[in-house]
Amino acid sequence: MAPNAPCCIEINSKCHSATVILLHGLGNSGRSMHAIANLFHQIPELQHIKWILPHAPFRPVAANGNHQMRAWFDVYNIQLEGSDEDETGMFESSGSIKQLINQEIASGIHPSRIVLAGFKQGAALSLLTGLTTQRRLGGLAILSGRLPLSRKVKELAPPHVSSLPIFWGYNIADPLAKYMFSQISVKFLTEEMGFPISPATGEPIGIEFRGYKGLGTGISQEELRDLGIWLKKVLPAFSYR
Repeated sequence: MAPNAPCCIEINSKCHSATVILLHGLGNSGRSMHAIANLFHQIPELQHIKWILPHAPFRPVAANGNHQMRAWFDVYNIQLEGSDEDETGMFESSGSIKQLINQEIASGIHPSRIVLAGFKQGAALSLLTGLTTQRRLGGLAILSGRLPLSRKVKELAPPHVSSLPIFWGYNIADPLAKYMFSQISVKFLTEEMGFPISPATGEPIGIEFRGYKGLGTGISQEELRDLGIWLKKVLPAFSYR
């Protein structure tokens, strides 16, 4: 039985021709992403985009003393995240996000006009989902994330996957979503799965890997600015003239 799509907040567009599904981090909800989505929604060149902000289910999280919190999957050790992974929980949540993608496609949005984005745990789920779906999406936006289940992802990835544009922003000083995890993930994607590194200018090809300083555990205005520029490239507004 296919998993159900999660409950979501939506920011709709009157001229809807593209969709961004934005996944929150551990312990938060779709509401935590609303300010970011609304910021982009106010930009004239991005007003054709519908934003979907799903809520992760409540589940016990081992790293939180097995207390219930919103989480896309279990985390066994925050400081060593990735050393032992909740494969079952990850694929359950990935299946639910694929249901959201399928709903958008059924409503008339082409897969190439859908971007999957996420912050921290949501970024990990975005990578797992976007790199294993058989539909080629418009791109992935990864904010302070890492690649989970790397060998499994490589095994399940469709042939077209290395042509998928990826914006990858990381906080160099984040004490939890460590820069090292991003480095290891990008190295795997480039060396093991054939992703190119995107050139500084021009078309969004491959991985655009950008670091930001002095953020604590958040997302800087500079990172959001760069993400907005990337979104304009991968999800350009249609001209109706």
